[in-house]
Amino acid sequence: MNSIATGDFPYIHGFSEDEQSRLVRQARMFESTLFSHIDYSGATRLLEVGCGVGAQTEILLRRFPDLHVTGIDRSPTQLAAAEQHLSGKAWCASRFALRQADAADLPFADRSFDAAYLCWVLEHVPSPARVLSEVRRVLAPGAVIYITEVLNSSFFLDPYSPNLLRYWMAFNDHQYDSGGDPFIGAKLGNLLLAGGYRDVQTEVKNVHLDNRQPGRRKQMIEFWEELLLSAAEQLIGTGKTDAATVEGMRNELQAVRNDPNAVFFFAFVQARANVY
Repeated sequence: MNSIATGDFPYIHGFSEDEQSRLVRQARMFESTLFSHIDYSGATRLLEVGCGVGAQTEILLRRFPDLHVTGIDRSPTQLAAAEQHLSGKAWCASRFALRQADAADLPFADRSFDAAYLCWVLEHVPSPARVLSEVRRVLAPGAVIYITEVLNSSFFLDPYSPNLLRYWMAFNDHQYDSGGDPFIGAKLGNLLLAGGYRDVQTEVKNVHLDNRQPGRRKQMIEFWEELLLSAAEQLIGTGKTDAATVEGMRNELQAVRNDPNAVFFFAFVQARANVY
């Protein structure tokens, strides 16, 4: 993602096997929403920035059979997991390459790719403009890029859960203080225009679950608890939260999960642009 490291870099969710499993489940849970308008037809050489454990790579290769995907990430732990994950899928064989690399200084020649994909990546990097500039450099004329990013200020949960909201603010503060941006989704249009991309389009996507989909709502709240708790150790270690708040959040999430009128809402932004 942002810089080459000899080991793993500080990442708010960590690199445990449980976290790697969560990333795969996250990709599948959001697949239909993320890919509803993504079209890579005509592309054959795609660069995936921040490929992580290969969860999105697998979906790209399955949905677009003409693609060869080159995935980069700065974490050797994630890349090893991606290799194992993708090698076990017959349709991925010989169609991907993985490389530890610096997204702000890509080890590829100009115009090496005809498509690019970034998902939940720019929120973690200190210089998203530099990353987008490098991605543009390695894209050929006519290439298309899709970027999906968070807008954490959109999160809403009912019934009211004060410990969860305190924790959520600490979560976002920690990401921001670590050089990331938990609100970057709303800024994608400006970033792409400033980076020299053309035909910039953005779409606000959301997950809005209430009594119309009680099963999916419960599943999402359980997943969200797992996502939040993956950062608890770091947040407690930095003093941004405490064990009492974490325990209070756990109790609130259990109550919300079992509430017959619970509401979950979260919005994010997907951008599309071209290179000429």
